[in-house]
Amino acid sequence: MHMDVPGVTAESLEDWLRYLESLHPSVIEMGLERVANVRSELGLIPQFPVITVGGTNGKGSVCAMLEAILQSAGYKTGCYTSPHLIRFNERFRIDGQDIENASLCQAFAQVEAARRNCHASLTFFEFGTLAAMYLFVQARVDVAVLEIGLGGRLDAVNIFDPDCAILTSIDLDHIEYLGDTREKIGFEKAAIFRHGKPAICADTDVPDSVYQHATRIGAQLSRFSKEFGFQSKDKQWDFWGPKGWRYSLPVPALRGSKQLQNASACLAALDAIHELLPVNMNTIRQGLIKATVPGRFQVVSTQPMIILDVAHNPAAAAVLAQNLAATPCAGRTYAVFSMLQDKDIQGVVQKLKDEIDVWLLFPIQSLRAATVEYIEQEIRNAGFPGGDLPIYRFSDGVEAYAFACEQASKNDRICIFGSFYTVGDVLSHLHMPSRA
Repeated sequence: MHMDVPGVTAESLEDWLRYLESLHPSVIEMGLERVANVRSELGLIPQFPVITVGGTNGKGSVCAMLEAILQSAGYKTGCYTSPHLIRFNERFRIDGQDIENASLCQAFAQVEAARRNCHASLTFFEFGTLAAMYLFVQARVDVAVLEIGLGGRLDAVNIFDPDCAILTSIDLDHIEYLGDTREKIGFEKAAIFRHGKPAICADTDVPDSVYQHATRIGAQLSRFSKEFGFQSKDKQWDFWGPKGWRYSLPVPALRGSKQLQNASACLAALDAIHELLPVNMNTIRQGLIKATVPGRFQVVSTQPMIILDVAHNPAAAAVLAQNLAATPCAGRTYAVFSMLQDKDIQGVVQKLKDEIDVWLLFPIQSLRAATVEYIEQEIRNAGFPGGDLPIYRFSDGVEAYAFACEQASKNDRICIFGSFYTVGDVLSHLHMPSRA
């Protein structure tokens, strides 16, 4: 589709991304009316089951497991996640493969034409969400797995009615948009539930607001440890839910202490929509072993151990601290660390300070980046008032990572964390694929 878009060559993804970033004055604009109007103009009415995944942490892991299990069952899957680590294309997958530039450009052209017809404004994320569903409809996928970007009630993904909605966890993040308590945040996130449809909540302490909203709208709420759960065994685990027990399941390929909880949410969801998307135990086992997601306690070397983790809020940092404590090293732990200014840096450091010996700081390449001076002050505010704490400053992540590699012995550990940007910088330097 040819369209006269200022500064955009029809099949240049880079041109399109620059144009989309320039379209809207802010990164986030809450509200569904604008994006719903453009969706109607595009005629985007999915004729396949939709699974929506929201929550504070764990969304990427749940999406990856669902995608892998459903693929193993022979379904043609569409998966939309965000943000990306290296290439924008990572956000859009069909049958586990990133969408190529030409297809993305064509989808953007279609969305832009509809946007102009509606005289609507769209944020970068809203544009991407509509492009994702356009691509999935065109490809005639059998099922779409959609990750919520922010909150739920006013997130662009919520214009599509899910056949099953999953909440992975509810914790404090994006408080300027979602509220400053778990009850307020829970209400925003629970808005992805639908009347008469399965609503899976994997949080260990479900806020009352989630339960009340599900009850009020008549969603079929299933809660972790009440309606479903798991029992861990040596190198295996058992799942239980309304349909009974599933025994001797393989531990997910994804590392980390929360992955059995995430996997339980996947199995509870698949049980709930079994009539729409039947899967058998063999495909569940295959999918759990096959699922990969970069940057979630991703170990890329063992001597020294090098770990990549996108933990960027206190709840995720607490899980990272648990995982580090569970895999102790004989030497020192170097943190290659940076965060965005609008995140709770002190809260993240507070959770991890007992696991880190040396801090290597650098500024992220983003307009929202915190300065290294600010990060250092937040580290000291977290309980390191003295001047003898080993803190080093670098101009970028590659320089910080190179220094860590020079200093670390085979018994030491290097942990790169704090943001998708932080991990993406180092992954790019390693020339590693962001997805296996």
